[in-house]
Amino acid sequence: MNDRKKLSLTSSLLIGLSAVCIVISMFFPWWKMVFYAPQYPEGLNIIVYPNKLEGQIDIINGLNHYIGMSNFGEENFPELSYLIYLIGGLAVLTLITAMLRNKKLLYGLIGIFVIGGAAGVLDLHFALKNYGTNLSPEAPIKIDPFVPPIIGENTVANFVTHSQLGTGVYFVIAAFLLLLIPLWKDRKR
Repeated sequence: MNDRKKLSLTSSLLIGLSAVCIVISMFFPWWKMVFYAPQYPEGLNIIVYPNKLEGQIDIINGLNHYIGMSNFGEENFPELSYLIYLIGGLAVLTLITAMLRNKKLLYGLIGIFVIGGAAGVLDLHFALKNYGTNLSPEAPIKIDPFVPPIIGENTVANFVTHSQLGTGVYFVIAAFLLLLIPLWKDRKR
């Protein structure tokens, strides 16, 4: 292989560390919403992992019934049945890129990260839009349709909702940044 196309050993180690970050991310939440109201000052959570939902989902679904919102549940998010495998596959591709030390593979891997990240953000946005705008007309409490933010605050009735990224996403961001360092480091190779 031409040395100009081969990444340095240090770059290879950084890419390997990126693979480790991706694997670690699978064990942490990727996103969450916390709902605060006078009757719930401690907050109610929906916590999203790559393969499951956790939190006080039954209580939140009971409250959302009053405004005509569909129930949150793993059955409504088919992504949770396969996302963990996509993330594992990304970790394997990252490890292969580290072992082969090929710049073209690194460019492709970065492209997969960008496309996958954009697809994930869009998927979450459309899910939130679907939940907030497809309210049942039979609901006991009538509110205007809304779209909860992916990151930030939203107020509906007497509930203030905070949406935030989870620890797992920060590991993925770290993994992505670790992939960019070799591009700069080996730019003249």
